[in-house]
Amino acid sequence: MSIEAKLAELGIVLPEAAAPVAAYVPVVIAGGLAHVSGQVSFVDGVLRKGRLGEDVGLEQGIEAAQGCGLMILAQLKAALGSLDRVERVVKLGCFVNSSADFTDQPKVANGASELMVAVFGEAGKHARAAVGVPSLPLGVAVEVDAIVAVRPA
Repeated sequence: MSIEAKLAELGIVLPEAAAPVAAYVPVVIAGGLAHVSGQVSFVDGVLRKGRLGEDVGLEQGIEAAQGCGLMILAQLKAALGSLDRVERVVKLGCFVNSSADFTDQPKVANGASELMVAVFGEAGKHARAAVGVPSLPLGVAVEVDAIVAVRPA
């Protein structure tokens, strides 16, 4: 089954790949790996802002991480032409805007991680970091970056 068919089966419509907000490119492909720049938490086209443990709840944080994962997929599709070129999700880095006493960053990161497994199956299982930070660009709740092994065009 193609990844496009899998997305349709899951009822997932990818957002438009967002333009960079600073001096970087969304995806760099080198040595068979796609390095996807950090994607911030868009949920239904709106930035999910705030801090976990203060004004953003756990479920909202998970949804924000999933939004980051959807944008990673959109950036990969734009860069590769087809998500069928994805060989394996190698690693995700999840940064969670969180208060000092919030310790559920791994649960938040599951929003992106579980999306990758739902879309790519075994090839979606990856290494990961889930880190709490005091602030993120644009005041967003979550940012996720990725390293993905890709097949030649």
